[in-house]
Amino acid sequence: MAGPVVSDRIWTVPNLLSMLRLVGVPLFLWLVLGPQADWWALLVLAFAGLSDWLDGKIARAWNQTSRLGTVLDPMADRLYIFAALLGLVVRGIIPWWLMAILVLRDVLILGALPLLRHFGYGPLPVNFAGKAATLCLLYAFPLLFIAGHTAIVSDVARIIGWAFALWGTALYWWAGLLYAVQGLRLIAQTRRDERADHTGGRTDAEDSDPERPPHGSTRSDRPHDR
Repeated sequence: MAGPVVSDRIWTVPNLLSMLRLVGVPLFLWLVLGPQADWWALLVLAFAGLSDWLDGKIARAWNQTSRLGTVLDPMADRLYIFAALLGLVVRGIIPWWLMAILVLRDVLILGALPLLRHFGYGPLPVNFAGKAATLCLLYAFPLLFIAGHTAIVSDVARIIGWAFALWGTALYWWAGLLYAVQGLRLIAQTRRDERADHTGGRTDAEDSDPERPPHGSTRSDRPHDR
């Protein structure tokens, strides 16, 4: 079955939702680090999660899948993850090493993009493990923010939040490994195709050249041209 048609359109409903999500990133970070209005920040995060689900449904239902959307959607997810991690680390709710582990994975993925572009490939599509990891992390962060408050549910929120955080981190790196394997296979296939084209082109040139001696002989074996 043919996949969805990817267009070059910019002003689509899914793209507008992704843009709104991007605008919400600095608002979310200010709410967390400025007035520490965690409940308002959680509302922004909930809107981000809802719009993330909604723009995918609309794009498929209304045939509005676009190249810009395939870039904006994962970009917004990563920025929310980074903003939430930064807020949690600055507030002392999670240790810095958790943020370092997650950010290192994204740095490695971004560092591989120039290599993929060199072989004619763009960013790889988001795989199921990556979507599951993002979902786990976006569940973990609100729970960890709630765990930072003195309330009856704080202990429960802390346990469940850390479970989602650890599972999300493991899946995040598993998804990165799958991206690496996929990228290496694409590069290897491209190099094999290039070698095959080069070998085939050389053979065709040899066969079409009447002056070229047959394999196993040299030009000195032929009579001198007069």
